[in-house]
Amino acid sequence: MTPPAPSAAPLRADCIGDSAGGLTFDVAAHGETGAALLVLRRRAADGAGPADSADDTVSLPLAPAAEGRLRAALPSSVALPEGRWDAYARVCAGEPRRLVPGVTDLRSLADRTPGGLLGHVAVRIPYATRQGNLTVRSWLRAPHAETGELGLADGGLTVRGRVYGTQIVSGAHAEVRARSGAGEGAVRRLDVAADRAEFGFTVPYDTLAPGEWDLWLRPAGEPGPVVRLARLLDDVADKHPVFTYPRARVRTPHGAVEAGPYYTRDNDLSLSVTPLES
Repeated sequence: MTPPAPSAAPLRADCIGDSAGGLTFDVAAHGETGAALLVLRRRAADGAGPADSADDTVSLPLAPAAEGRLRAALPSSVALPEGRWDAYARVCAGEPRRLVPGVTDLRSLADRTPGGLLGHVAVRIPYATRQGNLTVRSWLRAPHAETGELGLADGGLTVRGRVYGTQIVSGAHAEVRARSGAGEGAVRRLDVAADRAEFGFTVPYDTLAPGEWDLWLRPAGEPGPVVRLARLLDDVADKHPVFTYPRARVRTPHGAVEAGPYYTRDNDLSLSVTPLES
């Protein structure tokens, strides 16, 4: 019986982010010759596998950069729709080979302030999957409401942030929308204090029923667009396990609850309200 052929060793890619939202990939490809491509494939929305549309594959030329190195650039001007994009290298017209992360330099993403000239905020953060492969998390928001400082005091949550791609006008307000639980479908409207592009508001926990609540902003008031609050402008691909906050115990018309903020898998800001045993 013929033993199976050994699988090709994974290719390693160093990633560098720039302040405009672009990425550069340097692939270690010793001994590889011929035309090469960096291939990004977007996963299906449920994460079960690759998406099927032609728009869910982006191919970038890999050009020689140094001895044994190939380089591809993904500038911020190249559209990369929101989602998780698995990275591959295709060399010499062979099968695409999954990339693994090497050195990642995302220092330019810390405290990034987009210029807004493109009319949207584009964020791309490379990260290692649980299997150790290279994937790029992409966000594309127009407009965007970036959360900053979260204040936790007096039985509520104070949110401060900044909008991009829009203006805050008279009548602007925040909305807290029940995603699940006893208040499902309910919307709580909150006044917003604004200073040019910056905003702030407070969510009193004692007005919320048990369940999951999502935070939104209407910078132009009714009937203007509603914008999901999120924290995207840094180098952390998954905020949920990194940014953790204390929870407060308060009494509500629904009984005693424990409430606190968290970031979702997509780095959107939400609140969890859970009943306390009597």
